[in-house]
Amino acid sequence: MTTGLRTRCRVSARPLCASLLVASLLLACGIAQAQQPLPAAAEPPSSPDQALDPMPDIGVDWPDMGQPDTVVPLPADPVVGTGEDSASAAGSVQPADAQPAATDADVAEPVQQSAAFADTGGERRYDVVLRGVDAIADAQFTTRFNELSVLRQGAGKPANLAQINRRIREDSDLLERLLRAKGYYAARVRGSAAPPPPGGDRLVVGFDITPGTQYLLASVDVLGLAETGEREAALRAAFPPKAGDPVDADAILAGQQSLTTALGESGFPFAKVDEPEVRIDHEERTGDLDIIVTPGGYRSFGTILLDDDDVFSARHLQRIARFHPGDTYMASDVEDLRRAIVATGLVSSVTLTPKDAGDGEHVDLAVDVRPAPSRTIAGELGYGTGEGYRAEVNWQHRNFFPPEGAVILRGVLGTQEQTASFTYRRNNFKARDHVLTGLLSVSNIRRDAYDARTITLSGGLERQTNILFQKKWVWRIGGELVLSDERDSFSRIVGGRRTFFIGAVPLSLTYDGSDDLLNPSRGFRLGGRISPELSFQNKTFSYARAQLDGSLYQPLGDRTVVAARARFGTIFGSQVSEIAPSRRFYAGGGGSVRGYGYQAIGPRDSNNDPIGGKSLAEFALEARVRFGALGVVPFVDAGNISTSFLPRFRDLRIGAGMGVRYYSNFGPIRVDVGTPINPQRGDPRVAVYVSLGQAF
Repeated sequence: MTTGLRTRCRVSARPLCASLLVASLLLACGIAQAQQPLPAAAEPPSSPDQALDPMPDIGVDWPDMGQPDTVVPLPADPVVGTGEDSASAAGSVQPADAQPAATDADVAEPVQQSAAFADTGGERRYDVVLRGVDAIADAQFTTRFNELSVLRQGAGKPANLAQINRRIREDSDLLERLLRAKGYYAARVRGSAAPPPPGGDRLVVGFDITPGTQYLLASVDVLGLAETGEREAALRAAFPPKAGDPVDADAILAGQQSLTTALGESGFPFAKVDEPEVRIDHEERTGDLDIIVTPGGYRSFGTILLDDDDVFSARHLQRIARFHPGDTYMASDVEDLRRAIVATGLVSSVTLTPKDAGDGEHVDLAVDVRPAPSRTIAGELGYGTGEGYRAEVNWQHRNFFPPEGAVILRGVLGTQEQTASFTYRRNNFKARDHVLTGLLSVSNIRRDAYDARTITLSGGLERQTNILFQKKWVWRIGGELVLSDERDSFSRIVGGRRTFFIGAVPLSLTYDGSDDLLNPSRGFRLGGRISPELSFQNKTFSYARAQLDGSLYQPLGDRTVVAARARFGTIFGSQVSEIAPSRRFYAGGGGSVRGYGYQAIGPRDSNNDPIGGKSLAEFALEARVRFGALGVVPFVDAGNISTSFLPRFRDLRIGAGMGVRYYSNFGPIRVDVGTPINPQRGDPRVAVYVSLGQAF
């Protein structure tokens, strides 16, 4: 399929247009996206790396060469000047009080200069002014001229009159093409240069533009849709241009793309939409639009074909596809499957090609994948004022148990933590986006709040979200068995360490109504978690941990987003002293109340160490102000831990500070610096946090 726009000039009894005019008649009509800059003669473009929209190809059918070659103006079209004015209309520079000047070899006509421009080789800066297009020039027209204009590209740089003259001629042609793209085929463009205004030092390069009459579509014929049967009406509606509309190239080519998309979404995988053809009648100021469609036959999905099943099987791909055999073919479903395959991380490239099944009813999908490296090893070294030294190594095989069965080995060696863990993870387990996990972990953790030597065996099934496919609803159901030998302030009262054997069934449900996973700017999120737990420690007792999280994002203008967060938690049943220290609530740190140390907020023992609690309340408010790739974030956080069933808000600890954001391609990188407003004894004056993504 091509995306050009062909035009023909209809010649009636009265001569209307010459071949030269027809050649450029709809050159601009192909500017559906954009075109390459027009290079100035004898000098390269000043901004070769400037990104432009692609300009569609143009095909031109010339009029009957037997017609007279004489070009005569249309009766209703204004004629811009005669004699010297006609030369100006052609694009040559005519300063006021012109004097004969030397002819530049590269310029078709001599440039006449005034005393103000006595030195023909002198270079002057200039400003560019468009006059006469305010009523018709929209943002797209202005943007295209600014990006493609050779005068704009050279703005701010000195140029002599010969260079300016060439640029005026090229920009005159550009303006005529842009006007034709909007349906103004009888436009007149006159370029000129004038001395600087009083008090100024720049020449004024101006274009006086008379758009003329906007041509309208006399007829619109979409040929070939009758073959689509009962879907014909809906497909015709997918091509908006109709008789009486302006001959607007952007609207026509957008309609072509809309029709192509509609065919692909309606069961026509082999449809072809030819480039639109417009026949222009200059006497009537109209155009006739034809577009030919070859539907290629209605098809429904057949089977998925996969030659190499080393990474995963065709059966697994059918499981993660959002369509089933017999469903109407939709190009969006094919693209969705392609993105899902990429999201597995197991392929470096993937190609999906519709193949006719040969029965006249189905289309098979041939999948060609190139495997990506399946093993990854990563390491991390760090130091924190509250955590000491820390080194971590992680080895992962993402397809150890095909399809998508990953094995992860992790080790941590640090001042306060030593951990070794084995994780089994199977993505797209039995259904799309479902993840099955299993974990065996052995750890020794020494915090200010507690020491814990723990063995954990856990598993879960969840529906996850990710950057490629952000989900509205996310859930998880799991199970845990924990054997932990722990010590805290209560342990000293009972005479030493205590051993806990805990069984838990954690459940969670989250709704994400935000517009971005890592950098939300509007919407809200709401999530809840509950974990019924049974604990064995001298005696058997039960309790339930519950937590509710919510966040809100509201844009204020183009640069600022106000974000707010609240978190509440409580433990039903039992006493704080009976619950294992590692299962209590804590607050403080980069993901909690900034400005305070990790787990540092709340009641403390005689050694000024936190003891945790049964209830939690946290609040956060910040303004995210962005300046291009950088941003600043002033914030205020508050929170508290209570030993009672409900949190006590009168004991809130408040932290405030300022953050910096760098907005990378994969998400914002944040650095927050906070300080406690009403610190407790031993709290630091300043705390720094670094991570990927916003704080919430």
